Amino acid sequence: MDITIDGPTLVLHGDFDVRSTFQVRTAIYDRLGGHDQDVVIDMSEVETIDVTALRLLAVATRQASLSGHHLTLRNCGPSVLRMMHLSRLAHSFEVESVAVSA
Repeated sequence: MDITIDGPTLVLHGDFDVRSTFQVRTAIYDRLGGHDQDVVIDMSEVETIDVTALRLLAVATRQASLSGHHLTLRNCGPSVLRMMHLSRLAHSFEVESVAVSA
C-alpha cells in the first residue's frame, strides 16, 4: 500500500487489507488531527479491500464526525463498493463517486 498525500486528500494505491491498516490509520488520524478541514480518501487506485480495512474506515468516519469533521471516500471502484455492501458497512461511509472540480 502506497499513500500519496495532497493536503487533506489521501490517495491510496494497491491492496488495502489487514497488512496496511496501521499505515492508513496513521495517515488518516494525522490528517484529521493536523487540519481544520475535512479529509478525503481517494480510493480510485485501491485494487482490493478487506473487511478489516473497511472497519478501520468506518471507525475513522465516526471519529471524524465526533470531532466535527467529515471523512469522505472518493472514487470507490466496483470491488470496493461490492465489499462495502457484502460487509453491511456501506451505510457507514459518505461516498463521493467523482472528484468535485474546484
